[in-house]
Amino acid sequence: MLTNHFTLRRSLLNFLAALLLIPSLAMPVNALTKSEAEKLINSLSSDILRIINSGRRESAMFRDFEKMFAKYADVPTIARSSLGVARRSATPAQMRAYQKAFAGYISRKYGKRFREFIGSTIKVIKSRKTKRGYLVTSRVKFVNSDPFIVEWQVSDASGKDKMFDLIIEGISMLALERTEIGNMLDKRGGNLDKLIKALRKAG
Repeated sequence: MLTNHFTLRRSLLNFLAALLLIPSLAMPVNALTKSEAEKLINSLSSDILRIINSGRRESAMFRDFEKMFAKYADVPTIARSSLGVARRSATPAQMRAYQKAFAGYISRKYGKRFREFIGSTIKVIKSRKTKRGYLVTSRVKFVNSDPFIVEWQVSDASGKDKMFDLIIEGISMLALERTEIGNMLDKRGGNLDKLIKALRKAG
């Protein structure tokens, strides 16, 4: 187990950002309420901690996190966003294959680190309305380290209550994750099929 709390913090935030990789564009707000936004984040937090503390084997945890990914995030939109302009030349079949590979990749990649987070807590402390929905603030606490604040942007513009951005110390984690996938694609000469193949094995 790592002892560097900054590394642990960044690993968890990277995973959460992967769940929230939805384009950070201005979105219309429908009937989402403050209590519904907070309920969504509380539910997500409970699911994360339940899986982390379950004691299940890593392969089983990966499957659980992939299901959670599908539950709380708009996976098709996430996949399109992570590809950037490359999605414009992708065929429907390639996008379906990429979406599936991406979901599995994210679950495996961060699932390998989850045992380091056993005993952590995530608690919603407040929320406020924004132009894009609600900004929900939570306090994250690792064992034997000081707590830190994570802000979640929530909207129902997709037709369901979803998170679409995660902000830590003023930095949008969406941009960081999009850059990472972009770098992986660039290393393969922009070949989407090669990226899909790599994602199936990576993580």
